Amino acid sequence: MQYTDPSTKQQPVTVYQIRLRGHLGQRWAEWFDGWSITLEDEGDTLLTRSVADQATLHGALKRVRDLGMPLVSVLRVTAAQSTEAAADPAATPQADTGTHT
Repeated sequence: MQYTDPSTKQQPVTVYQIRLRGHLGQRWAEWFDGWSITLEDEGDTLLTRSVADQATLHGALKRVRDLGMPLVSVLRVTAAQSTEAAADPAATPQADTGTHT
C-alpha cells in the first residue's frame, strides 16, 4: 500500500519492515540511515522506514547481507501498521514466509 509522505506531500512512498534474527545495537542506526531500529523481546530486530523507491530497500538489504545477520522477513506494511509497531512492537504483523538466511 502506498500513501503520500506528509513531510513532502508529493511522491507516494511505501513502508517496509525488515526483520532480522538477533539484536542489532543502536550504534548501527547511522549505518541504516533513516531506518528506525526496534529491538523485540523475542530477540529479533525490526527495521522500519517509508521508502520512495526500490533502490533504498535494496540498499538496506545489502547492508543486512554485509552484517551477516539472518534475514527473517521483508514486509510491505500500511502507514497505520508501522505507527502501531512504533508505539507497540507486539502489534507488529508477523511474516508467514519462514526464516530465510
